[in-house]
Amino acid sequence: MDGTFNENDLSRVVDADKAHVWHHLIQHKPFETTDPRIIVEGKGMRVWDQNGKEWLDAVSGGVWTVNVGYGREEICKAVYDQLMKLCYFAQSAGSIPGSLFAEKLIDKMPGLSRVYYTNSGSEANEKAFKMVRQIAHKKYGGKKNKILYRDRDYHGSTLAAMSAGGQDERNAQYGPFAPGFVRVPHCMEYRKHELGLEHLSGREFGIAAANLIEEVILREGPDTVGALCLEPVTAGGGVIEAPEGYWERVQEICKQYDILLHIDEVVCGIGRTGTWFGYQHYGIKPDFVTMAKGVASGYAAIACMVTTEEVFEMFKDDASDPMNYFRDISTFGGCTAGPAAALVNMQIIEDEGLLENCTAMGDRMMANLKALQEKHAVIGDVRGKGLFLGAELVTDRDTKEPVDEKQAQAVVAEVGAQGVIIGVTNRSVPGKNNTLCFSPALIATAEDIDAITEAVDVALAKVFG
Repeated sequence: MDGTFNENDLSRVVDADKAHVWHHLIQHKPFETTDPRIIVEGKGMRVWDQNGKEWLDAVSGGVWTVNVGYGREEICKAVYDQLMKLCYFAQSAGSIPGSLFAEKLIDKMPGLSRVYYTNSGSEANEKAFKMVRQIAHKKYGGKKNKILYRDRDYHGSTLAAMSAGGQDERNAQYGPFAPGFVRVPHCMEYRKHELGLEHLSGREFGIAAANLIEEVILREGPDTVGALCLEPVTAGGGVIEAPEGYWERVQEICKQYDILLHIDEVVCGIGRTGTWFGYQHYGIKPDFVTMAKGVASGYAAIACMVTTEEVFEMFKDDASDPMNYFRDISTFGGCTAGPAAALVNMQIIEDEGLLENCTAMGDRMMANLKALQEKHAVIGDVRGKGLFLGAELVTDRDTKEPVDEKQAQAVVAEVGAQGVIIGVTNRSVPGKNNTLCFSPALIATAEDIDAITEAVDVALAKVFG
């Protein structure tokens, strides 16, 4: 069959999808009797499905990616022009967009200096893990190889990334996992009772939560721990921002025990929280920063692992040793479309003041959600940073008992019935998939924000009365 189809009749597309496509993160049994949703077109903050229904997208492509919105002709043209000139060459050599984007990116990341291009966020994290392991062998006789990760954090879907995964439902049925990955407690003040820290709040809680990491380091042995990997704002685990005092103490702990700090910015990077990177809110100095989703706003696939000159120098200190360098390749890290798109994506954010807009619209959405919290007792907590926000739903504010996840999903469905797409924590923490997730594009207007929260208001009233 040829590739042509009638744009006014997408039945063939739907049939082909149902017959052959295995979608992500979804149970396919219902598609035996109903059609999957196919997104056909996007413009600005809105997308249209195969039935012509218009949706206001409050999750930037479903997974926090399309930061500058849909239909950006200037990005598309830049990608086309670059592909016509050179589509690909392995990253063992350089390219014009790869070099120029690395320069522009590093300009936004004081203290960091080297960019390693990869295929995906999962793989970017794996590159950092591999570097930590190789450094352990080069400097510490292989002993300082353990990598700490945090409860509720997520770092990707490969087996090594899942070994550093703090979301037990995502990991279920996929083990055994790689050894040497050790979990530390979460830093969620709303659920501080789970940590035995219910008597503390604010800065005192933040410092105490960070000290729980130190306890794990001392238990494992500081001479065995090579790195600590954390999200600046926990994403799929419930949109969790660390309290005041946490990051300052984390930095002190890493310095004290000679532990490399790896910040996973796959979600938060490139403006999502109102700064170029989430960690920049907190004054910390990471050794590794990984990023993917918003780097090119989904216009081309690109991910990066960024590190310091000090780390980089460790992989060229003995050129006579054929095992001394980072012996790794990421095939599609050599694609030129990604950095070409990323250059224009970053320029758009600068030219249109989207960091500032993200902060302003994030404040507006936070205020709207807090107003809903006053109105709807089912909202136990509202949290987040910039245009990356969550509302946790509970049956009782005193006990903080989560609502049944089917009820949280029903809210998403009712919001969808009004033509707005929001998210909810999905196969994340057992019994606690109860947080509504919001991440509209950085171009969102006040009208967009109000439309999103108004739809949530209506949905909450319908589901919970």
